[in-house]
Amino acid sequence: MTSATAIPKAYTPAGGYGTEMPPPILAACTDPIRPGLPDLRGTWRLLDAEADGERLDQGHPIWGHVERIEQAGNRVVVTAAGIIHDMYADGSYDNGVNDVAATDYTTPIRVAASFEDGVLVLRPQGLPGMEILRWLDGEHLMWRYHTAFTARLERIDPLA
Repeated sequence: MTSATAIPKAYTPAGGYGTEMPPPILAACTDPIRPGLPDLRGTWRLLDAEADGERLDQGHPIWGHVERIEQAGNRVVVTAAGIIHDMYADGSYDNGVNDVAATDYTTPIRVAASFEDGVLVLRPQGLPGMEILRWLDGEHLMWRYHTAFTARLERIDPLA
């Protein structure tokens, strides 16, 4: 049995991982998801996105977005757009995302993660009031990136 805590945290490689998503980080993990937490695992593809009540233009960079979410215990790994954000959802910055931003793969970020009422909540350090949210709405994953957009994604691989 391999525990989530026995698997080293993963980080975005210099310059991002490129066009091919790396293998799952928690593949060898045998820990179940902590009771009471939503099962967000899988590979998800963007279905729709809107901002301010309007559908985002097809030229917006979010179109074509695909992400993979892994979970074990209270650990969550989100892999997408060249980044690997590996975190424990315990509300602390120390155990949250300590990596780089997807915008340039060099800007350091520290993000606290927690599950609140079935929602994965990410709070970047130094940006009071900013939240990135992920939750299930039926069979879809919802992703709200603060005030920038809200997206609906479909699961294309369960990764259970």
